[in-house]
Amino acid sequence: MKASLSKRFEEALVYATRLHAGQVRKGTDIAYVSHLLAVASLVMEAGGDEDEAIAALLHDGPEDQGGLDTLNEIRARFGERVGDIVAACSDTFEAEKPPWKARKQAYLDHLPGADEATRLVSCADKLHNARAILADYRQHGESLWDRFNAGREDVLWYYSELVRIFAACGPASLADELGRVVAQLKYAIASNLA
Repeated sequence: MKASLSKRFEEALVYATRLHAGQVRKGTDIAYVSHLLAVASLVMEAGGDEDEAIAALLHDGPEDQGGLDTLNEIRARFGERVGDIVAACSDTFEAEKPPWKARKQAYLDHLPGADEATRLVSCADKLHNARAILADYRQHGESLWDRFNAGREDVLWYYSELVRIFAACGPASLADELGRVVAQLKYAIASNLA
């Protein structure tokens, strides 16, 4: 990626900040935009281009803040490629989300056929989420799972499947890191439950 970003990135950052204003990370008082910035950072550090970095900033917009209307606005403001990546990184556009396991299985099923840009943004998203889960598990232990719409075993299944798919399909460097974080989480859980 080039060392500088255009005005589009700045506009996307402002848009994402406004879109997620007042939203916090699950079970915390951490501003949600921190996650979006972290995912964009991971994408850029892995060599992603500006469209991919913008998609990283906006990847949760439709899912969390307005569904297809938000996706259409993202397409209009930031282009079709950004919109396509954001759409492919979303597991639903419905305000009332379908059951957790079915959503996650459908997302896993589509990843191997997704383009490289989608897998890069998706893997960066999952890596940052996994890091947060690991850090929070170390601090809160088993009570952490109360934050989720799924239990510990389902969350571990999902992240293990993500590791398997990203290891096979890429991006390699982020997939390796995701694998290490998930292994550390499994070790921390086993140690805590022993």
